[in-house]
Amino acid sequence: MAGACVGFLLHNRYRASVFMGSTGSLALGAALAAMAACTGMFFPLFISSGIFFVEASSVIIPVLYFKTTRRLWESGHRVFRMAPLHHHLRLCGIKEPIIVAGAYVISSILALFAGYVGLISA
Repeated sequence: MAGACVGFLLHNRYRASVFMGSTGSLALGAALAAMAACTGMFFPLFISSGIFFVEASSVIIPVLYFKTTRRLWESGHRVFRMAPLHHHLRLCGIKEPIIVAGAYVISSILALFAGYVGLISA
């Protein structure tokens, strides 16, 4: 599975011509969850999925914050210019290849740390 993902990423560099879509990403997520269930390694899965939690939180938290500030001060305040986080970074002037490279680096660090935690707990 890792080889297929690396092959997809190599052919899907900046100015992507091939998009995975919901079907492919859901299949990868299900495969990762199945591997975690078979091996009992749920904590390393949560660590390596950190970037996905950040992206999901960057949609949920601003909505809650906006609704709360609207109730308190009659007008809602925004946390980000646009949700999710990568759109906010894009509107702040950061180029898309830099955002993607940052996501790759963060994901790689989290995956290495999750692998280390998995080795220690095994």
